Amino acid sequence: MNQLDQLKRFTTVVADTGNFRQLAAFAPQDATTNPSLILKAVQQPEYAPLLAETVAAHRAEPLAAIVDEVLVRFGQEILRVVPGRVSTEVDARLSFDCAATVARAHRLMALYEAAGIDRDRVLIKIAATWEGIQAARILEREGIHCNLTLLFAFCQAVACGEAGVKLISPFVGRIYDWHRKQQGAAWDEAANAGANDPGVRSVRQIYTYYRKFDIDTEVMGASFRNTGQILALAGCDLLTISPELLAQLQAADAPVQRVLDAASAQAADVHAVSFNEPAFRFALNEDAMASDKLAEGIRAFAADSLKLDALIEAAR
Repeated sequence: MNQLDQLKRFTTVVADTGNFRQLAAFAPQDATTNPSLILKAVQQPEYAPLLAETVAAHRAEPLAAIVDEVLVRFGQEILRVVPGRVSTEVDARLSFDCAATVARAHRLMALYEAAGIDRDRVLIKIAATWEGIQAARILEREGIHCNLTLLFAFCQAVACGEAGVKLISPFVGRIYDWHRKQQGAAWDEAANAGANDPGVRSVRQIYTYYRKFDIDTEVMGASFRNTGQILALAGCDLLTISPELLAQLQAADAPVQRVLDAASAQAADVHAVSFNEPAFRFALNEDAMASDKLAEGIRAFAADSLKLDALIEAAR
């Protein structure tokens, strides 16, 4: 078997793309999107008719409502291809507004349900700020499942578990990027590969903690830079992978071994911790990598949301 098929024996494989025409070749279980991926997709010629049709049907509505229609339309098309779930992201500009995040999630889910999509096939994607985590707590109690993204710090993962979040997306590649940049010329790629990769270590810590304490939240490693990072997390609940890296795994046939498993995690010597709001904010502030990358990620997604707004405004 190729490496992609081997990986699927241990881990649920998720495609990280808004380009639903690419999905069938890799047969992923789920798919994730974000503002950057949707922006990239809608600028491709083959998606122009879909964008134009959606905008035309809702031209009289407020811009934010039209954007949500576009996001959900892409989600619907993805769900025609994948048998599982799609993640659709709340506007990153709402990352520090719990009430507005909940309201936007309600609207997205209402659009999916109006289209005949069961809510169990949709994950509402929210930035893992304190406000985002509290919004997810509310939504999960209502039966609206969430994917907490832009997750870089252990305190974020612990707070998500305490909030009963369905799934988290720790960003392996962006953690790796930060450490590599910080070390500059002193960075040793070979010494920081595989299990020693800082992003891989972060996900392994979270996975071990969740399984040790029987926390139901699913761990989905995300934002990979190379297949080595992916294979070092074989056995993680889910891994969301770009089409480019899915293709590399599909083209390789070296053996893939399971690395993470619940039994080993339960035997680990780790202690339970908890974070209220002040403790969470202080722990995040103390983690320079996490606070840098969270702020940077929100800014980037917000900038791409503005570009998507402009594209849709020009089309109506």
